[in-house]
Amino acid sequence: MAGPLSDTIARLPFGSRFAFFHHRGPALDFVNIPLSIAAALTLVSVSLGLFSTRWGISFLLVFLVAGMVAGEQGLGGLQFNDFVLSFWVGNVALAVILLDGGLRTAFSTFRVGLKPSLLLATLGVALCAALTGVAAAALLKLPLLHGMLLGAIVGSTDAAAVFALLKRSGVTLNERVGSTLEIESGMNDPMAIFLTLMFITIIVAPQAGTTVDALAIAGSFVQQFGLGVLGGVGAGYLMAVVLNRVPHADPGVIGLMLVSAGLTVFAATGLLGGSGFLAVYVFGMMLANRAPERVRGALSAMDGYAWLAQAGMFLLLGLLVTPSRVLDTGLPALGLAAVLMLVARPVAVWACLLPFRYQAREVWFIAWVGLRGAVPIVLAVFPLLAGVPDSMLLFNVAFVVVLASLTLQGTSIAWAGRRLGVALPDSEDEPLRRAVFGDFVLDAQAPIGPVCEFYGLPVPPDAHLQAGDWLQQHLGKPAVVGDAVQLGSAVLIVRAMDGPIISMLGLKLEADQHAH
Repeated sequence: MAGPLSDTIARLPFGSRFAFFHHRGPALDFVNIPLSIAAALTLVSVSLGLFSTRWGISFLLVFLVAGMVAGEQGLGGLQFNDFVLSFWVGNVALAVILLDGGLRTAFSTFRVGLKPSLLLATLGVALCAALTGVAAAALLKLPLLHGMLLGAIVGSTDAAAVFALLKRSGVTLNERVGSTLEIESGMNDPMAIFLTLMFITIIVAPQAGTTVDALAIAGSFVQQFGLGVLGGVGAGYLMAVVLNRVPHADPGVIGLMLVSAGLTVFAATGLLGGSGFLAVYVFGMMLANRAPERVRGALSAMDGYAWLAQAGMFLLLGLLVTPSRVLDTGLPALGLAAVLMLVARPVAVWACLLPFRYQAREVWFIAWVGLRGAVPIVLAVFPLLAGVPDSMLLFNVAFVVVLASLTLQGTSIAWAGRRLGVALPDSEDEPLRRAVFGDFVLDAQAPIGPVCEFYGLPVPPDAHLQAGDWLQQHLGKPAVVGDAVQLGSAVLIVRAMDGPIISMLGLKLEADQHAH
């Protein structure tokens, strides 16, 4: 406390101070009232979120809507328009969420997901932003530069949404699809931030009487990504050394240590001109793979920090929204959301994944699960702080796009995964496992020639190869559980992996296929 009240209290004897607070309760209302509102709002949101999962409704969507309901035009009537505070909280929360995602990412997933994810996180974001930007300019009757700015704001997938909703979807995706989505969402924020700041710079430059230096913009791009990677790798390596040498400690203490270290890396990298978001994600990955035992024990604590960050961030962003203003742009904003989900994102994903021989069903699923969450809303605060004309319109449209994404895409992950055949069967569901992997289980080390002879299948020219090696060779890409290759009238399917090596196969004969 500060001011006359605090000076008066400080001069009182201890006993009198106690009496003062006892009889003058309103003196602490500035603590009690906001705290009770925030705690009650979080409790109600979490409770509703737990029940909402029964109907397939996104937990994050509940937090966002709860914030709107509690806002100035909702049942709560709370007036909140502090965009600076929301921007600060949003950045801190995203840093914690990205750290948690990095701590759960194994280097082994890089063998199938790194190259395509990097392309999606850079070229994919740019292409998606460009297509969405053109549509935004047409639908909202904006200048093209403002449309491109809005495209950049909503152009990236959101780590908070992807990590949370994939975890709670109830399905296990094949490794190729799951790792691609998670690595992309963890690494694409820097590109979206770079594009957003670039278009803001171009828009406000004439007002400020300055010119745009293309070389400086390109240098900023390299600096953001370069320092982000270097900062994350270097800090992660040093922190792993520390973690492996500290004496045994409670997992909660290690979790607190990880969060504080991650936020330090995030802020320090940002101060140096790098991408703090990329740095903290890479930092988490380094720790997960260089100090796995210590990190594994702290993941439950990290889960709590991540959920707290998501709850606080989405509630606060929901409070910022004025529903009447959102409704004014509802139809064009929904049209933009449709273009983003059904045109821009699929085109970008197909263009980026074409060289990597993904199956069509995998590409369509990755295109559909391009979830938008808190990142677009946080990025939409940039133009407000920079004084860009029509920035409130951009904010409201971004909010509608996020709401549509969480409602449509977020609630249909499990259904889409099963419908497109990228979800692996549960280990306890034997009928479904037989439908996916076939009735016959084969040792991947068995020669393919004798296997074909035994089942009456055509013997391939390279009959001396082990069955697993033969399948891997004909796939032409790193194998994951669920991959399949046609073998005459049968299908040979990867049933189990030992690291990058196929260890067990399933065989589905023609009769099996007709039966299922």
